[in-house]
Amino acid sequence: MPAIQVDNVSRIYRKYSEQHRFKTFKSAILKGDLFKSLKADEKVYALDQISFKVGKGTTFGVIGENGSGKSTLLKVVAGISKPTSGRVHVEGKISALIELGAGFHPEITGRENIYINGVMLGLTREEIDKKFDEIVKFAELEDFIDAPVKTYSSGMYMRLGFSIAINVNPDVLLVDEVLAVGDAAFVPRCLDRIDEFRRKKKTILFVSHDLITVERICDRVAWLKNGKMITMGDPKRVIDRYIQDVKSKKETEFEKEQQEEEAKGDLEEERRENRWGNREIEIKKVRIMDLHGKEKHVFSPSEGMAVEMNFSAENHIKDFVFGIGLFNSQGVCCYGTNTVLEGYKSESVRGTGRVLCQIKTLNLTNGTYYLDVAAHREDGLPYDYHRNLYSFMVSSKNRDSGIYRPQHNWEFSPAVKFKKAK
Repeated sequence: MPAIQVDNVSRIYRKYSEQHRFKTFKSAILKGDLFKSLKADEKVYALDQISFKVGKGTTFGVIGENGSGKSTLLKVVAGISKPTSGRVHVEGKISALIELGAGFHPEITGRENIYINGVMLGLTREEIDKKFDEIVKFAELEDFIDAPVKTYSSGMYMRLGFSIAINVNPDVLLVDEVLAVGDAAFVPRCLDRIDEFRRKKKTILFVSHDLITVERICDRVAWLKNGKMITMGDPKRVIDRYIQDVKSKKETEFEKEQQEEEAKGDLEEERRENRWGNREIEIKKVRIMDLHGKEKHVFSPSEGMAVEMNFSAENHIKDFVFGIGLFNSQGVCCYGTNTVLEGYKSESVRGTGRVLCQIKTLNLTNGTYYLDVAAHREDGLPYDYHRNLYSFMVSSKNRDSGIYRPQHNWEFSPAVKFKKAK
């Protein structure tokens, strides 16, 4: 029998329109429209006929954007929320780390909260006595355990909640996005303890936006979108499909924003302010594309990018340079080059034409970037300079920092030992 079985589960909320709101209960009674005001206008499916099974001893990941139903699903599995329809069965004792501070009473001490939470999770007072020191030590709260938890930081809340959850020795551990608030030193310890649970063949249901960790620790992954199960299976396959969907959504949003700005006239004003030169060579159109010639604005670090400049020159010109520059959102130059720097010596140009610069691999970290393009003389006199008029995004599951992501690998001497990730 599976450790977790979710059969055709739906969770419905009711949404009320603005027109049905009333200022006070009394005013609604006097107007005689109380029941009209309480009438549901729309049903919202937080979960829509979700079904899956989690085998004993496996780690099952759930991914999706905010509002996709991930946290609702964990609450239903934990028994905190009841499904509107469908059935959930969990084999064994559950321990859930779902909401930051959930189950903690803010006015009483960490010590008292440990005992209250332990009893709620099915432990006797004697069992909690035996585990108490380990809970406090793992949470690193020796100096604060007798202080009211309302004085705790979000990191302290998370450490105490996680420490209680894992030390009650559950059969099934439910972990939501709360690890995101952990400090840099504690989160690896949490993941080490999750790895220990996996080695002990405990069952884990793990919800996170950290796709690298999901891919590393999970045996199977489900992707939720708008309350529906889109796909489920091999972690890498599901995560790759999810990333492509997110990129497609960002691309659509990017194009919509550009259209809205154009409709308001913002882009035209920006072009006037951020464009200069005598236009002896005029850059008529700029396109950002992938290496196959498809126009796009959201890339992964491993993708290549092509910048196309369509231009015109009324007169015969012998001295000319074409260049590009990539800048991050803080205005830092990530890369810049031009035809002179690349060893091209200009001879002549006249009429209409096209210049294409292909970047084989971007190798940039997550973020928004801006593109400069220019045509100028070798001495720098601008024919047509476009400053920060074009933008694109780099979207990645990698968590590195900085601007540039070079291809790299690590090597270690025998004295340095790591646990091998999946």
